[in-house]
Amino acid sequence: MGLSFSSGQKANGFPPDKSSGSKKQKQYQRIRKEKPQQHNFTHRLLAAALKSHSGNISCMDFSSNGKYLATCADDRTIRIWSTKDFLQREHRSMRANVELDHATLVRFSPDCRAFIVWLANGDTLRVFKMTKREDGGYTFTATPEDFPKKHKAPVIDIGIANTGKFIMTASSDTTVLIWSLKGQVLSTINTNQMNNTHAAVSPCGRFVASCGFTPDVKVWEVCFGKKGEFQEVVRAFELKGHSAAVHSFAFSNDSRRMASVSKDGTWKLWDTDVEYKKKQDPYLLKTGRFEEAAGAAPCRLALSPNAQVLALASGSSIHLYNTRRGEKEECFERVHGECIANLSFDITGRFLASCGDRAVRLFHNTPGHRAMVEEMQGHLKRASNESTRQRLQQQLTQAQETLKSLGALKK
Repeated sequence: MGLSFSSGQKANGFPPDKSSGSKKQKQYQRIRKEKPQQHNFTHRLLAAALKSHSGNISCMDFSSNGKYLATCADDRTIRIWSTKDFLQREHRSMRANVELDHATLVRFSPDCRAFIVWLANGDTLRVFKMTKREDGGYTFTATPEDFPKKHKAPVIDIGIANTGKFIMTASSDTTVLIWSLKGQVLSTINTNQMNNTHAAVSPCGRFVASCGFTPDVKVWEVCFGKKGEFQEVVRAFELKGHSAAVHSFAFSNDSRRMASVSKDGTWKLWDTDVEYKKKQDPYLLKTGRFEEAAGAAPCRLALSPNAQVLALASGSSIHLYNTRRGEKEECFERVHGECIANLSFDITGRFLASCGDRAVRLFHNTPGHRAMVEEMQGHLKRASNESTRQRLQQQLTQAQETLKSLGALKK
């Protein structure tokens, strides 16, 4: 599976087909390829649309080094995009093929030298190693053994701890499994939430959390000994305050904040930087209204790395909120031709990515820049020494310039 970066549909890295098929055949293939109608969407804050998949994209993941975005679709491919191309005209991607199956979920390893996928038909986890080639491209190799089958219900989420110590898989019943990287089950968690709707590993790699039919988010700590050996999974804390089922939740980049959205028509922002071993509970910082969450349609949620912006998706629309004030700042409607399957901020917080149909759409995070302006203005008032003032003024000017260039300075 030797691959190199290339643009557009030439992203498979295979040598050109030498066999001279008849002209008619080639023409027919071309017609077949162009038949499905792409959903068109335009907006002044749309930074880019990544189009190479020929099937609907179900999941995406940014690598921890910020260099790549992985996407998987039902076209039997995983694509790895270069984030530095996002604002270029050409969006380069590398392609990894999934033999006789397709991936529904994808996650990069912490060292960005591998990724894991959940296989739709195989009902198991597969690991792909990424090996850099001399020509700058990558070779993707699936490890010989897939993980053993352990789940009894469809798997809805997977994750890898940034410590590299464990992998998490969660199914739509009440099961969350903690695995070693070699494919051995270390622990089985019963969430007791009737059914799981979302599960995730915290960015710090210490916690695993889940939500479902009950009105809470449960958080566990996965404990390891001094020599790195697995010890146990213990209940850490809960987010309690919603009055109906929780659709989804997310962590901030430092794992000190969490956000949740519920069928009670609200979203909540929490301070989770607590000493739970001393029975300290998370603090509720803000509650906002999101009426769309009260419907039957699933809601997606993403929290910007610094927790200043909350993105909520219902159906094919995205809403962006300032978490300090609780106010809605942007709304993008009919972003995809299908329901939004996944939402994610890149690691810088400059972009919000969404997927659902065959394209990934990337938006400029203007509420993030506005929050930065407000924060810097506040710091400037309190700053006492000159060098600090200069640094803050520089950051403030930069954020204002960005907003100006996007035509979004005043709201």
